[in-house]
Amino acid sequence: MSNHNMMCDLESGVCGVVDEDTIQEIDFKVIEKKITLYYTTDPICSHCWALEPVLNSFIEQYGQYFNIEVIMGGLLASWEGFSDGANGIQQPSDVAQHWQEVGQHSRMPIDGSLWLTNPILSSYPPSRVYKVIESKKVGKEAEFLRRAREAVFAFNRNIGEDEVLVDIVNQLGMNGVQIVEEASTQSAQQLLEQDFEKSASLGVRGFPTIIMVNEENKGVKIVGARSIDTYIDALQKISKEQIQAKPVPSLSKLLRNNKRLFSKEIEVMYGIEQSEVQSFIQTHLSEGEYRTQFIMNELYIELV
Repeated sequence: MSNHNMMCDLESGVCGVVDEDTIQEIDFKVIEKKITLYYTTDPICSHCWALEPVLNSFIEQYGQYFNIEVIMGGLLASWEGFSDGANGIQQPSDVAQHWQEVGQHSRMPIDGSLWLTNPILSSYPPSRVYKVIESKKVGKEAEFLRRAREAVFAFNRNIGEDEVLVDIVNQLGMNGVQIVEEASTQSAQQLLEQDFEKSASLGVRGFPTIIMVNEENKGVKIVGARSIDTYIDALQKISKEQIQAKPVPSLSKLLRNNKRLFSKEIEVMYGIEQSEVQSFIQTHLSEGEYRTQFIMNELYIELV
């Protein structure tokens, strides 16, 4: 993918090309047995991090209608020869302010100061780790992607560095050194390039892009971080039946499954205001089950 995908637009919620309609009807030749949701993303895509509350709520409520396939898109190959003067990004330090703006706009906390002190040189290393974990078929790749995003956005850790990746993989109960070493091989790069090819074949030009395809090869393409109603409407367009939301899980179950939840995620999942979050937590969680923390003026809870 082109390095020009590094630029992310606040209004459209897209990292990359922004001249596409919100929902586009498209045809696919590949036969699917049921609806498949393709999610093209990148570990350092700021608007993908901003989308987490909405996307996770959508999956919890409507995931019974589709299978999910996550595709790594290759947001930043390297900074060598990179120049995007029109958007004010010509070097890593130019990204810091942009990330902070996305964090303030979305209220999913983003520090961003690592671009000034210890910049990420490429998003390929964490993407390859994702692909290696996925290839093991142990079901840990989604958790890795979440932990990697927490690390880089909220906690300002450089997930392009081996030692950080090793630590994250170790937290999953896997052998971090072994996985990261495997991710540095040509075979791991080939797995990643297969994702790039699939992303290109789907017509993806920016992140996040979500494409849903039904068993008749009819699909919808949604570009950028959108409201949950956008994804619900898109799913209904290609569903043969009237879709219905499942009840959201209890806060206790959600926290057990995710280990850490930010205020915005709780607000979106349960349809409450920011001012209600603390009392909601106290009502729905047992004392000693969680601890409350704050980062960049945003509350989050962690499983004890």
